[in-house]
Amino acid sequence: MQIFPRSSNAIARASLFGAVFAVAGLFWVVAQLQRSPYITYAGVRKSQPVPFSHQHHVTGLGIDCRYCHTSVEQSSFAGIPPTKTCMNCHAQIWTNAAYLEPVRESFRSGRSIEWTRVNQLPNFVYFNHSIHVNKGVGCNTCHGPVDQMPLTYQYASLQMEFCLDCHRAPEKYLRPREQVFNMRYEPPSTGEPVVVDGIAYAEQGKLGEALKKQYKVRSAREITDCNTCHR
Repeated sequence: MQIFPRSSNAIARASLFGAVFAVAGLFWVVAQLQRSPYITYAGVRKSQPVPFSHQHHVTGLGIDCRYCHTSVEQSSFAGIPPTKTCMNCHAQIWTNAAYLEPVRESFRSGRSIEWTRVNQLPNFVYFNHSIHVNKGVGCNTCHGPVDQMPLTYQYASLQMEFCLDCHRAPEKYLRPREQVFNMRYEPPSTGEPVVVDGIAYAEQGKLGEALKKQYKVRSAREITDCNTCHR
């Protein structure tokens, strides 16, 4: 006596395949969510106690990154400028602007302005600004067009896959050290040839390989070891 109808086999197979596709779909949704701005905050403009505009100060006034971020070439931390740096100019200009009152109050009281961190790495990740700067990695490689941001936002996801993309092939991103802080720098593949030690390079790959040797950048195998970033 047949207990189950013949269609039961087809239903069982369809159920198994459906479960596999459902699990795969769930993993895909989670992966996309993990990369989304909801998790990474990439592109999200965070509220700040003072609406500081990099666009105005960098593009408009031509202030170099290192004027405010003084330790970026020597330290693991780029450095947040003390209020005194702001007051070098604002003791003379916009002295009564209401939105700059937190800056004046900080200068009077000696209490630091509580800025909201924009680019935040997990505590288990070691990152050193000076190493990247001195190896020829430009500011906008990681931070994007900061000089065009009225309000600063995180440009990249800063997830491990973003870092590994560069560590696996650093020659794609390296530039001459004197161009690290040039926000308008164009790699030779898209702009004019770049001259290094009297040699003109028209391709980023060849330029990057030359700079890797000159700046003593370690091999991709070495800089993708776990302990490079997780110490």
